[in-house]
Amino acid sequence: MHHNYEVFDFLKRATIYEVNIRQYTAEGNFKAFQEHLPRLRQMGVDIIWLMPIHPIGKINRKGTLGSYYSIQNFTEINREFGTLSDFKNLVDQIHALGMKIIIDWVANHAAWDNVWTKSNPEYFIQNEMGEFISPYDWTDVIQINHQNEAAHEAMIASMSFWIEVFDVDGFRADLAHLTPLEFWIKAKQKVDKIKSNLIWLAETEDENYHEVFDISFAWKWMHKTESFCKENQSANSLKVLLFSEKDRIPKNGLQLFFTSNHDENSWNGTEYEKYGIFAKAFAVFSFFYSHSVPLIYSGQELPNNKRLSFFDKDTIQWQHELALFSFYQTLSNARKLLPIGDYFHFYDAPERSFIFQNGTGVGAMIVMINLHHEINYFNLVIDHPVYAINIFTKEKHRFSKNIEFELEASGFVCLQIIQ
Repeated sequence: MHHNYEVFDFLKRATIYEVNIRQYTAEGNFKAFQEHLPRLRQMGVDIIWLMPIHPIGKINRKGTLGSYYSIQNFTEINREFGTLSDFKNLVDQIHALGMKIIIDWVANHAAWDNVWTKSNPEYFIQNEMGEFISPYDWTDVIQINHQNEAAHEAMIASMSFWIEVFDVDGFRADLAHLTPLEFWIKAKQKVDKIKSNLIWLAETEDENYHEVFDISFAWKWMHKTESFCKENQSANSLKVLLFSEKDRIPKNGLQLFFTSNHDENSWNGTEYEKYGIFAKAFAVFSFFYSHSVPLIYSGQELPNNKRLSFFDKDTIQWQHELALFSFYQTLSNARKLLPIGDYFHFYDAPERSFIFQNGTGVGAMIVMINLHHEINYFNLVIDHPVYAINIFTKEKHRFSKNIEFELEASGFVCLQIIQ
C-alpha cells in the first residue's frame, strides 16, 4: 500500500496526547476539557487522542460508569461527555489551535446492549443456544462476527460518519490485530477517500498491520524497560531490542513510545511505580528515538502519581503549578525542529547509558541518558566543529573534538545542533 510521506514526515516530529475525558475534570465532559486545549497546544501537543466517545453499555457493566471500550452505539456520543454539537465544538477548537484529533475505535467487540444486537444480531457471534459471547474474560462486551461482511460494512460506515460529519483526523484502533487486516484495508480505502492525510494508529505489535497503519505500539520496549529498571540489566539489552524491532517494522512504519497510557496507569502502575527515578529519562528517549512517536497521557505533566480508576469516577487533581509542563514543552518543541531524513546513530557510551544522535545538520539532536543509579562520565568525540544548545539549560556548546559531561543518576543532556 502506498504510504503517505506527508503524514510520515509530520508524525516524525509530532507529539500525541491521550485524553481520558471522564477523569480529566470534575465535570468529566468535552466542554470542561476544552478549557485545557490552549495549554496543551502551548505544551507542544500536535495530536489529541480521545479515548472512546460513544455511549457505554449498561448490561454487564463494570463498575459504576463502565468501560469506555464497551460501546452501545458507534454513531452516538456518550451523553456524560455532552452532545454531538459539544463534540463538534471541541473538534473545531482543536483544529483552530492547529492540532489534529484522532478518536479511539473498537472494531472487535461491542456492548451487550449495542443497538446492532436488536437490529442485526447476526453481526455478533452466537453460541448453539443463540446467546452472544464475550471475547476472553471481557464479560462486559460481546464478540463481533468477523465472517459477516455486512457487520464490517456497518462498522466502516460508522467510521466514515465521524470523518464526514465531524472532520476528525484519524483513528487509534483498539487491539487492532483482533480484527482481520482485510477489514482495516477496506476501512482505510473507504475513509481515505473522504479525507486525505488521516492518521492511523494501531494498538498492536503485528508488523503486518503497517500495511494500513502509520504507527504501532512499542509494547516490547515498555516491558523491557520496566524489567531493565527493576532487574538491573544492561543498556545493551535495550539496544538489541531496538535493533530487532527496527528490522521487524517496515521502513516507513513508526512506533508509539510511552511511559504511561490509560491501561498501564490503571492496571500496571504509574510511570513512577514502573520506572522509578528513570521515568523522565525514558520520556526523553521516547521523544528523540528515530522510529518513535511519543505519547503523553492525561496528567503526566503534573506529574500524576496515582493510578486512575478505570470504571469509576476518579478525577485528575490539577494544581496551578504543573511541575513537568516545561519538561514536555521543551521536548515537544525540540522534536518539531528535527531534520527530515533517517540518520540515526548510537555512540559508544558508559555502562547503563545511551549516547545517540538523531539527524544531521541544524535541528539534529545529540542525547545522553544516564540509566545508572550512580554518576556516569560521558566523553563524546565529534570529528567536525558543531555548535549545539542544551535544550533544558539553554547553555551553548562547541564540539571541536571531544566534550565531557558528568551526569547524575537518571540524568540526561539533550543538545540540539544550531549550526
